[in-house]
Amino acid sequence: MSLKAFHVVFIAASVLLMTGFSAWGGARWRATGDVVDLGWCLLGGMAAVGLVVYGRYFLKKLKHISYL
Repeated sequence: MSLKAFHVVFIAASVLLMTGFSAWGGARWRATGDVVDLGWCLLGGMAAVGLVVYGRYFLKKLKHISYL
């Protein structure tokens, strides 16, 4: 597995993790109504979006390098 392929897999796993973290924060906020939990939800969502943007940038930058 090349470094590029590992990087893509790692970014995808990180996006899934941040999406789950955001969902967890949203569920806690609905249950408790605490503003801190809403902050965790928003922070996780912004991190997931940021990682997707970074992933697209990374793939565009290294499109000439193979995955092998």
